[in-house]
Amino acid sequence: MSGTIRDRLRQRLAGAAAEQMVDELFAFMAEHGQTFYDEIVTQIEHALQCAELAQQRDFGDEAVTAALLHDIGHLLVGEFEAQQGPPKQDFIHEEVGADFLTDYFPEQVTEPIRLHVAAKRYLCSTDPEYYDQLSDGSKRSLEVQGGRLSPDEQTELEGNPFLNVALEIRRLDDLGKLSDHNAPPIETYRDTVAKCLRSNSRGSVNSDYTARG
Repeated sequence: MSGTIRDRLRQRLAGAAAEQMVDELFAFMAEHGQTFYDEIVTQIEHALQCAELAQQRDFGDEAVTAALLHDIGHLLVGEFEAQQGPPKQDFIHEEVGADFLTDYFPEQVTEPIRLHVAAKRYLCSTDPEYYDQLSDGSKRSLEVQGGRLSPDEQTELEGNPFLNVALEIRRLDDLGKLSDHNAPPIETYRDTVAKCLRSNSRGSVNSDYTARG
């Protein structure tokens, strides 16, 4: 099958029923998620740890799904497959992932994914202690992602209705990097992800979506 990684996955998802769509997404993550994220855990391990934390905090189906899929953009561009060491450029994985998933999930899932890098930049700008607790990999990536936000950028972001959930997912992102942690398998989230597909979605940003805990 020719084309980019995104094209190939889109072809696999085309016309798929909900159950098959989840199968394809999970198979894609298992196949492409074996590269290392942040030098300690693989991409799939990181995704599963973040989803586990979101579920433990009773964040709701859309936030758990966003936590599981928040870094799928890395996989869609093959960011860690053909290089050694940390990225030297920003592939805007948050935009790539959110744009791709928009065809399949509502904004309650995609917009926190789109914002999770901006959320890191926001926290680095507003919380002096936040930067210090970032992993080395996150500190390096911050620089290529634009660094801290300007005051005007902070104000603009604060008007986004999805910022609070993006901040919660960002904090899970920082926590989901434990070596030798046996998170529940991806199949744990089958029903959760399926319920969030566009054809099945029923949430709104002001109702059962809002992160709780």
